[in-house]
Amino acid sequence: MAQASPARDRLAVALDVPSLAAAEELLRRLGGAAGWLKVGLELYTAAGPAAVEAAAKHGRVFLDLKLHDIPNTVAGAAAAATQIGVELLTVHAAGGEAMLRAALEGAERGAARAGVRRPLLVAVTVLTSLGAGELARMGVTAEPEAQALRLAQLAREAGLDGVVTSGREAGRLRQELGPDARLVVPGIRPAAAGPDDQVRTVTPAEAIRAGADLLVVGRPITAAADPAAAGRGILDEIERALSRDG
Repeated sequence: MAQASPARDRLAVALDVPSLAAAEELLRRLGGAAGWLKVGLELYTAAGPAAVEAAAKHGRVFLDLKLHDIPNTVAGAAAAATQIGVELLTVHAAGGEAMLRAALEGAERGAARAGVRRPLLVAVTVLTSLGAGELARMGVTAEPEAQALRLAQLAREAGLDGVVTSGREAGRLRQELGPDARLVVPGIRPAAAGPDDQVRTVTPAEAIRAGADLLVVGRPITAAADPAAAGRGILDEIERALSRDG
């Protein structure tokens, strides 16, 4: 595993691949560029806990299942996820305060059973693929920033460690939630990259300046001809932004 660095600890690479074999090949090609590896719905559905085990050999594991169900079900899922060794777990803030509290209680119960530290629990606010028009069609009349703030405040009241938010809302949420909240920012796109199916994107430097703690990057790294080189390029941008902030 590569040595830790402030920039490397700010980068999570999304292992959005269809099989364990593909994940292991991607991990090999990454060459330890990222401190965090994100196991999401596609890979976890294909490979289950084995995907977490494979990723844990290369970095800290971020299990991005965006749990969203009745409180009892989410509590059980959070407990199970904790016991397989993940260090960060996502739930959907839209599940409501009772569900969020149940997730936290489940994670604490799972940690006690396994004798491990409880993972960071962060709540997804507004997906970066959603813009104001799509929210309106879903019956949400608030702008994305206002909706993200409302859900972030709900997560804070439920006792969660932080939120997942677009970089465009991260600055406002940092102001409102304070310095201790963990802000996880997906939808990261270097200036030369296209947005893909993301709507509310920012560059790595913009995310850092807005107060992001962890940047989640998928296709700009994983679809590159040389994922390790692409990862190093993003690390360089993070380092420059951190130096200016310092």
